[in-house]
Formats: sequence, structure tokens, C-alpha cells
Amino acid sequence: MTGEYTVREQMAAVLARDLQDGELLQVGVAMPVAELAVRLAHLMHGPNMELIFFGGRMNVHHLEYYPIPEYGWDNRVVRWTESYSDRGHRFDQLKDWGRRVFFIGGIQVDQFGNTNLIGIGEDFNKLRFRGPGSVGTPTLSSHVGRYHIVLNDHNSRVLVEQCDFVSTVGWGRGGADARSRLGLPGGGPKWCVTPLCVMDFCEQSKRMRLRSLHRGITVDEVQDNTGFELLIPDAVPSTDPPSVAELDVLRTRVDPDGLLRGT
Repeated sequence: MTGEYTVREQMAAVLARDLQDGELLQVGVAMPVAELAVRLAHLMHGPNMELIFFGGRMNVHHLEYYPIPEYGWDNRVVRWTESYSDRGHRFDQLKDWGRRVFFIGGIQVDQFGNTNLIGIGEDFNKLRFRGPGSVGTPTLSSHVGRYHIVLNDHNSRVLVEQCDFVSTVGWGRGGADARSRLGLPGGGPKWCVTPLCVMDFCEQSKRMRLRSLHRGITVDEVQDNTGFELLIPDAVPSTDPPSVAELDVLRTRVDPDGLLRGT
């Protein structure tokens, strides 16, 4: 292991390790940690993975280097795509969505993993802050085998008791059967990865639970910056750091421009 890494590199490594060879990895716009995580997994242990970025579907394991646009996907990616308009996104292909892994952010996330990309405020017509909108996230999160919530900030304004609006249903109002009660076939959110920690969801209640702490972070610091009461195990391990091999691939092949290092 190495001692020098950034928290965003650690977040990418954590996500990459959960991804399995042969899966279809779908990332939306403006999620650099998730995008670089799937590229890392693809190069480290997933030669048969397919990467889906905003309609472009590709396998680029054979390439030594490919540029990463600063704000996610742009049309330069077309040169490597097997298809420009991903057929698997169509509703007649839902049977294959169990192999898909999706990544989602949120301007609010509640204790059951429901997320809000719509806006902040009580009145939809007079929002204090307008988000980007739900785009295709409700459909994707409803059907994929699992998805991860990835946040750029961890504070009580983002992690809230109840979202002002729900654009993506995670575990609804809780309970092991939360999604089946709502008729949602997908696997739901697995982890919520933030700059402070990794959280998962209790098997029975589906409440958010502290899974691991990033380097230098305490349990109290996480709870103080969370707007609801987290489930906290008696012992909380440290999040595994990126390995030397992971950092080498990140910095030389996936992120040579230092997007995750803030350079």
C-alpha cells in the first residue's frame, strides 16, 4: 500500500473493487469519481466489461491511453464506441439490465437512499435552488442490478432526514421489502460513497449504516455532518487505501491529468 493519495482517488478505488468482469457500467454526466472508477476497474480486472457513457458503449481495455474529458463524456468518445446509441437503454432490453451497475449523485440524499436532483424548497414553482433534474435516473435506478450513490460533499445539507423532492427511489420508506412493495425490480442502492466514509444499508431496515471511515476521519465527524441518525456498528473499520498498482493505473493511464488529485 502507499501512503500518499487523495480522498477522491480512494473513493474511485473503493468503487472499482466492487465492479465485476462482464458487467455493464453506466455513468452519467459530471461524475468524475464514478467515471474514473469504472475505467480503473476495466483496466485492472475487467477486460470484458462494457462502459456506457451518455449513449456511447465501448470496451477500451486494449488501449494504452485514452483522454478523459474534464466534465465527463463528450463527442471525442465516439471514436472508441461499438455503438453510438446504446440499444440496451431501450425498454425492450430490460431483461439484460440485471448486469448493469449505475452511479448517481444528489443534491439531497435521505436515510433510505432516496435522492433528489430536482431542487431545494417547499414549493416547486419557487425553488430556492434548482437542480439538473432527474433526466433518466428514475428508469435506470429502478431496473439495474445495483447502483452506488457518489457524493462530492458530505454535510447535513446534502444528507437530510427527508428529501424535498424524490427523483430516484432508493429504499422508499425502509424495510427489507421496500422495493418489492413499490414494484421496483432492480437491486437498489448498495453503497453511498462520500469524501468522509463509505455507507451501506441495513439488511432489514434499509437505513443508512456506516461501513468504513476514510483516513483521519472519526465516527463523530461523520455523524456531526449527517442530517439524520446513522446506524453505527460497534466497530467501524478504516476504508482500504488505494494499492500501489491501483494508483499507478489511475495516474498513468486513467487520470494522467490529475483530475482526482485536484491538479
